[in-house]
Amino acid sequence: MNKHIATIPLTAIMLVALMTGAYAAEAEIPVEDEAAPGSYLGDRRELDDLRMFLVLAAKNNNELQAAFQQWQAAIKRAMQADTLPDPRLNFGYYTTPLETRGGPARYKYGMSQTLPFFGKLGSKERIALREADGLKAKFDGLKLTTFFEVKKIYYEYAYLARAIEITRENIELMKYLERIATTRYTTGSAKHSDIIRPQVELGKLEDRLNSLQDLKSPLAARLNALVDRPADTSIPFPDSIPVMSITDSDESLSARLGESNPQLAYWETVAAKEEAGRDLAQRNYYPDFTFGLDVTEVDSARNPGVIGDGQNPVLASMSFNVPLWFGARAAAVDESQAKILAAKRSRIGLERRLKADLELALYKYRDAGRKINLYKDTLVPKAEQSLGVIMETFMTGSGTSLDLIDAEQTLLELQLAYYRALTDQAQRLAEIETLVGIELPCEFHGSLLKRSGK
Repeated sequence: MNKHIATIPLTAIMLVALMTGAYAAEAEIPVEDEAAPGSYLGDRRELDDLRMFLVLAAKNNNELQAAFQQWQAAIKRAMQADTLPDPRLNFGYYTTPLETRGGPARYKYGMSQTLPFFGKLGSKERIALREADGLKAKFDGLKLTTFFEVKKIYYEYAYLARAIEITRENIELMKYLERIATTRYTTGSAKHSDIIRPQVELGKLEDRLNSLQDLKSPLAARLNALVDRPADTSIPFPDSIPVMSITDSDESLSARLGESNPQLAYWETVAAKEEAGRDLAQRNYYPDFTFGLDVTEVDSARNPGVIGDGQNPVLASMSFNVPLWFGARAAAVDESQAKILAAKRSRIGLERRLKADLELALYKYRDAGRKINLYKDTLVPKAEQSLGVIMETFMTGSGTSLDLIDAEQTLLELQLAYYRALTDQAQRLAEIETLVGIELPCEFHGSLLKRSGK
């Protein structure tokens, strides 16, 4: 029997055997380190397995890799933003030679370079850099979301393993009760209904087991999809669900959220980008300058002795655009200002919503912890005792199979609720880390559910 799996049905079986003389009076259930169902016992193999999936997701997840490449592309684009426009090379050919004093002009050629007004290139570079920062924030947010999905499904997969084990043990118990009821019925000490009820309950448990086993494939497929593996890749069940306690205070977590959440960081980059855009729009009130140099190719003069005979004239030029449409430029500045305000308000609203989500996640985390302790310390031990007492009365003939099955059903639901609380706590911790934006320092310990019955 796996020491991580609840053995309460086994306790009842052994009690039955004890009542029928199968065991000596002093027989007791062996306890191995007071192991708990689904508790974390100190070796971090389960966490190492989870970490392996997180590493695979970071390396192989297609959406994550796509976001990473978009970020890298934005970085390369930013490296181009402060580059001057390409110089222009021009060439002209006179179809009819232009007669000049120095000789007929055949063609001309030249080069020009546009120089944006001071600061425009720097503003464009800041815009591109902030766009890259925004894509980096989106990548970080997607990474956190992907890791949360991996953790959530991994813990659900671990819960499924525990639920299957518990259901199988209850099936074995019900089969044992059916055999006892059949034996008692043949001796006339039990009613026919005492046989029917275990059979009905057995059918329900087998149906539950089939549903749980069928759930394994889609959960494994989803986990494989997150790490870019074929859907049918086999994933062994985790041995347990790790139990972790948050060491940070609520105030510290709220402060961390404001500092590290990538969604908030994204809106900060949007605001910074629009501020750079406003600076560029303000500088567009000023002209850009173009400097050029042109050379005209001239043949020898037709008349000898002409001053400048055959010399190629050189023309140095300067031009600039006239920023005449002030209304359009003023609208561009107002547009950037409105976008800055929108980004800042978006960040404020998002931060408030995320902090509200954090409060809810913390409540669910603590509520799950409270339930873990309640099931571990109170409800499951009492349900186990109740099953033992009812089993004893059933064996003495004063109890009914209906009472026994009701006690077994109660115990089964409490066991599953215990594992559900463990799973919920682990998933809520993963959600809190996603909201805060970093992996939190935690205390690892076992939440032990002691076996009773000796």
